[in-house]
Amino acid sequence: MSDDRTIIRWSLWIGLGLFGVVVFAKSFDLITVAVIAGLLGLLALGFAGYGALDNAAERASLRRRAAKVQREREQGR
Repeated sequence: MSDDRTIIRWSLWIGLGLFGVVVFAKSFDLITVAVIAGLLGLLALGFAGYGALDNAAERASLRRRAAKVQREREQGR
């Protein structure tokens, strides 16, 4: 597993955990804690989403390059 995927997974779980803190804090009327945890959770989930999209775009680029090389090899025969 690459370092990027590890960071994305950590960000995802941290973001989800912080949203759990939001629900817990909201149930005890700790609005300030809920707001801060919510903002940090959104930041972590946004980072995880960006990383996932970046990885998907990178994989798509590699597939396109491999297909291009394959077409060039077939035309060269």
